[in-house]
Amino acid sequence: MKSINAILSELTFDDLRDWAGETILNRGSNYVSRVDQVWHMDGNTLAAWVVGSDRYATSVRIGGVDTLECVCTCPYAWGPCKHGVALVLAAAEYAKRDETISALDADHPLRKALREDSHQEYDSDIDASQHTTDNSKVDAILTEKSREELLDLLTDLSRRFPYVSRHILEENQLASGQVDGLVQELMAEIQDITAEPAWYNAWDDEGSIPDFSHIEQQLRALVEKGFPDAVLRLGEELWTRGIAQVEQSDDEGATADAIAACMGIVLAALPKSSLAPTKQLLWVIDRALDDEFSLLTTSENFLQRPEFTPRHWREIAETLETRLQNLPKPHAPKFSDYYRREKVLDPLLKAYEHAEWDDRIIPRLEQEADASQCYMRLVETLLAAGEKARARHWCIKGYERTLKDAPGIASSLQQQLRTIAQEEERFDLVAAYRAQDFFDHPSVSAFGKLRKSAKKAKCWQAVRHLALGFLETGESPIRTNDNEGQSEWPLPVPEVEPRKSERRRWRSGFPDLPSLIEIAIFEKRTDDVVDLYQRLAKAERWNRAIDKKVAEAIADSHASLALDIWMGIVNSLIAEVKPKAYEEAAIYLRLMERTFAQNGRLDDWQRLLAELRTKHKAKRRLLGVLDSLLKRKLVD
Repeated sequence: MKSINAILSELTFDDLRDWAGETILNRGSNYVSRVDQVWHMDGNTLAAWVVGSDRYATSVRIGGVDTLECVCTCPYAWGPCKHGVALVLAAAEYAKRDETISALDADHPLRKALREDSHQEYDSDIDASQHTTDNSKVDAILTEKSREELLDLLTDLSRRFPYVSRHILEENQLASGQVDGLVQELMAEIQDITAEPAWYNAWDDEGSIPDFSHIEQQLRALVEKGFPDAVLRLGEELWTRGIAQVEQSDDEGATADAIAACMGIVLAALPKSSLAPTKQLLWVIDRALDDEFSLLTTSENFLQRPEFTPRHWREIAETLETRLQNLPKPHAPKFSDYYRREKVLDPLLKAYEHAEWDDRIIPRLEQEADASQCYMRLVETLLAAGEKARARHWCIKGYERTLKDAPGIASSLQQQLRTIAQEEERFDLVAAYRAQDFFDHPSVSAFGKLRKSAKKAKCWQAVRHLALGFLETGESPIRTNDNEGQSEWPLPVPEVEPRKSERRRWRSGFPDLPSLIEIAIFEKRTDDVVDLYQRLAKAERWNRAIDKKVAEAIADSHASLALDIWMGIVNSLIAEVKPKAYEEAAIYLRLMERTFAQNGRLDDWQRLLAELRTKHKAKRRLLGVLDSLLKRKLVD
């Protein structure tokens, strides 16, 4: 097995950059002096205390140049942190001096801090074992005491610790069956806790998280002692107030999780309550309709309980049908009206399934298609039932009804028509739909999909010629029901087509040189890429994103132009005089280095770096970035 020093000697700055990113690498480089003594743990793991705004326990396991894993007690949670980078760089300094990195003792405080932070299982086992040992000692002590001594001890504890007194009183109420007072106290506690602010700041490790543990404990006790109706009353109060609290919370979901745990107990109590089965189902369905924060995590399991028979579900279905009929049908497009109807429609359809009324599903969806805009659900249900002709009919009808006010639904229906055509191997119709997409939203992705389908339809060359012509002129060659005379277009008229007002004729935006360039790159026509890029440069439509793509595409065939483009990007980034821009410039300088090397021009690369250092010698942060380009191995 390789020593830790041998592994460190294989690491490069590029490895660290790939692992942590440019920004974290630079920050970590400035933290090397803050690393305390470096230690070595099992499994080629480095460990140290690193001083930042606090003292952090940090470890990095190095499995090789491709495997680095960091654990740190700092609040940074988005990947390797600067403390981990600093630790690796500090360890590299040990390797440079050929110093042995000492092993970390098993009982060292640093090792303990790392175990606690990573929540390793053996820590939990140790804690549980210690807890068991302490309980055994307490049990032994209590066993030796007389009844009078135990009463004295318990009386003393209840006076000194209010929660002991509270626990005794609650246990007494539960044992006696007189729980009205307990329920009133819990109701007041719910009102108090749900009125508390709920927030947490991970950076400062500060916050205010309401504690629902006592409520959860007492709800469970009430269920176990046989008071499910009391739990249901408390659950209704918690539900109403809890939703309002979660809406205002900013605590990474901690409050929602705590309330969800309590509501899980309420759902467990529901089958034992005095509510009839149908009422139980409606209790859950009504709250699930408003559950925007996943507070009823087990509601679906509850609805699947075997004691709910088709007869119960038929009652539910009839109730939901009445609710749906009483909702006003939207006369003008309004999302809230559609959404309100769809929220009732969804459990109604599920009720039909449980009620074994499957024959009602499609008629209900057809009846609700316009009022709820459930066209896609209707189409999918029809297709599953083998009703392809009816599915196609509703795709077309739904497209026409939604194109103006719900284009997302219209787009999904158009895609479904394309899928149906694909299954029927009508490749010319599939290509016609792909052409619609391309002419509506030109992109290299849409071009690639059009090419694939038009090749299957055996008309790609003609379609390609007209598609590229569209990008030059902005005039769509696609044939529609209004211009049958355009015989050049080799594809059929699709079953649905955009309205005239929706067709894009952005004459002012053509020629669309960026799209033409991206397609030329896609087709690997590098000479055309260069010609189109030169046209774009003359048009003075500067686009850094296109610059990047062009330079990368032509680096092998037109190295000089690629280097010029990258140099232009580098200069523009340096001109921003921002550390972040310098780091981005380094990315393109590394691309230039690779191209210089491939063309045997490393001397030109070294000369370029020297010129940049001279020209920008006053930019200290930039010089640091340029220095990093010269470094390769962590250990020379």
